[in-house]
Amino acid sequence: MFILRVHSVDTEQPIATTEEIDFYTTTSPSDPNPKFSERRGVVHLYRKASQSSLPNPSSRSTSLFVVAVPNYLSATDFIRFVGPYLDSITYLLFIRNDGIEDRYSVLIELVDQQAADGFYCSLNGKRFSPSEAELCHILFTHSVEYSELGEIAGTPPEGFTELPTCPICLERLDPDTSGIISTFCDHSFQCSCTLKWTYLSCTVCRFCQQQDEKPACSICGSVENLWVCLMCGFLGCGRYKEGHAVRHWKDTQHCYSLELISQQIWDYVGDGYVHRLNQSKVDGKSVEMNSRCLSMEGNGDDSGINEAIYSSKVEAIFDEYSRLLATELEKQRQNYESLLAEAKIKRDSLVAEAVEKAVTSEMQDIQSKLDKRTEEKNALAEVCLIHSHALCTKNWHNGFFHNIIISCTIYCICYHSSFL
Repeated sequence: MFILRVHSVDTEQPIATTEEIDFYTTTSPSDPNPKFSERRGVVHLYRKASQSSLPNPSSRSTSLFVVAVPNYLSATDFIRFVGPYLDSITYLLFIRNDGIEDRYSVLIELVDQQAADGFYCSLNGKRFSPSEAELCHILFTHSVEYSELGEIAGTPPEGFTELPTCPICLERLDPDTSGIISTFCDHSFQCSCTLKWTYLSCTVCRFCQQQDEKPACSICGSVENLWVCLMCGFLGCGRYKEGHAVRHWKDTQHCYSLELISQQIWDYVGDGYVHRLNQSKVDGKSVEMNSRCLSMEGNGDDSGINEAIYSSKVEAIFDEYSRLLATELEKQRQNYESLLAEAKIKRDSLVAEAVEKAVTSEMQDIQSKLDKRTEEKNALAEVCLIHSHALCTKNWHNGFFHNIIISCTIYCICYHSSFL
């Protein structure tokens, strides 16, 4: 089930050139003035996340959406392309995006379900021009909403996920996700068919086709394990690096991301790979899906195709498991090396800390002993000074009295001598 939300500040303008009016009059004489108009805006395509996108009785409607028409087809050329069904068309709107020069989209309303089914089965998967590679991809849509606010138009309704409107990116997705049954190429790695869209307005396609410079994560600059968002072209590193691609999904709800190296697409909501497997790895030949309307004409699957696709999916799962195992082992090796380095640093730190602590303790003991000996020395020096002072005082006193006695004795002798 698909719904459209269009961010547009424009109004519908009727297509009314003289050439086109004459063309419509001659090609549809029963309805010489059908409602053909155009509008400018940005289309957001959403699918029901819990259901397959392939047509079934419950998902069909009378509204059809042509995802991308190459710009070399004018409005008149497209009308010629759908010419056999002009009598059944009640409304046809060309939606053009000023930021995308290589393609436009078309919204078509038919008179009843039978006419819509016939239109789908006849033109879906058909080349717009026999000499060109572009295919007409048609989706049944259940509702179309217009909003002047980009935030509202770009927000997926509850239970829905957004799909890219680039036809090449849609063809990269598996049929259950994109609703596109028939492709001639899965656009893996560099291929010439993408160059048919002259301007390569899609950022994802430019990354895949024109890698002149080595790409790097938009946040951390990592050049390994890179994933590009299919919706906006944001380039981020995977969960085995810094995980910026996962954070981008959580911030924007853009759930489809393509790995640049393997060209595989991961669905963050469904938690699994959703890229198209068009090449059989059994015999190396391309496997083209049946472009007929499966929902209206029974299953009709070829057993050989089913077996090739099943084998291809099994081998893809095995390759992915081997890659994930190798990645996890490398991650564990790096983790253990990091733990060993941290343990060595911690050990060296503890040894240095212990040595410093022992040296500090020894120095404190020596300083304590030095302070104690200094105090004893000062105390001894003070005692010596006191004793020395006392001795000097005593000697002084003894000498003074001795001199007095001697003087007195001499005086007495002299005195007695005078009487004799």
